[in-house]
Amino acid sequence: MLLVSSRPLSWVNTAYPFAAAYLLTSRDIDLAWVIGTVYFLIPYNLAMYGINDVFDYESDLRNPRKGGVEGAVLDRTLHAVTLRAAIATNVPFLAALVLLGSPLSWLVLAISIFAVVAYSAPGLRFKERPFLDSMTSSTHFVSPAAYGLVLAQADFTLPLAALLGAFFLWGIASHAFGAVQDVIADRAGGIGSIATVTGARATVRFAACAYLTGGVLLLLTPWPGKLAALLVLPYVINILPFAAVKDEESELAHRGWERFLWLNYITGFFVTMLLIWYAASR
Repeated sequence: MLLVSSRPLSWVNTAYPFAAAYLLTSRDIDLAWVIGTVYFLIPYNLAMYGINDVFDYESDLRNPRKGGVEGAVLDRTLHAVTLRAAIATNVPFLAALVLLGSPLSWLVLAISIFAVVAYSAPGLRFKERPFLDSMTSSTHFVSPAAYGLVLAQADFTLPLAALLGAFFLWGIASHAFGAVQDVIADRAGGIGSIATVTGARATVRFAACAYLTGGVLLLLTPWPGKLAALLVLPYVINILPFAAVKDEESELAHRGWERFLWLNYITGFFVTMLLIWYAASR
């Protein structure tokens, strides 16, 4: 159940940004790269999704897509175990990364961990604050990349800022669209989100605009990074069929979400080719 709760299908979404950012900056596979990659691959995801599954238990019971690769419905008897496992697996890696880093890297790592906890934990529950929920979710994926850059002492330029900004908008759009399919379950569970507040139709359109804006920012990156702007188009095409979906039919958006999960792997392949091209030309 802990394995299911950590969403193995999505492990790469956090480990890859760190690994790629650090490697392209340092041009070296060292201890920091190994520890950081393993951390953002498994322990980080167990904390992020495990905490979410514990405190979203009531709404997950009403959500037909939970109980598989898209998240566990954790029995109440496993809640304490999950939280203890998240702490036990995260603390040793975080301690090692602190020893290997600098004050600035500590700050970025602290922001990353805070976003993981704040999204779901009682008293904060950023996932119930419209628009902040999508921004926090995006931070979950962008902060490992930012951390990798800072840890490897990258020089932050305008093109690099544009790249991170595009990635951040991709994360916002992806979370917003993902929230559409849960409108009915979230409302039944008393959970607010960008989709429950603004409505399914408006949220899909907002997501499409965020994807496209991210694509525009990628045009500010050096060649061949500009080609990455084309990679936002499949995401837009994927969600456009739901641009007029009604709230009571919002669960239909799950079809688009299933395609999104696999689209990430296809996009990841092309991103990898572009990164290899970029590295070889420098």
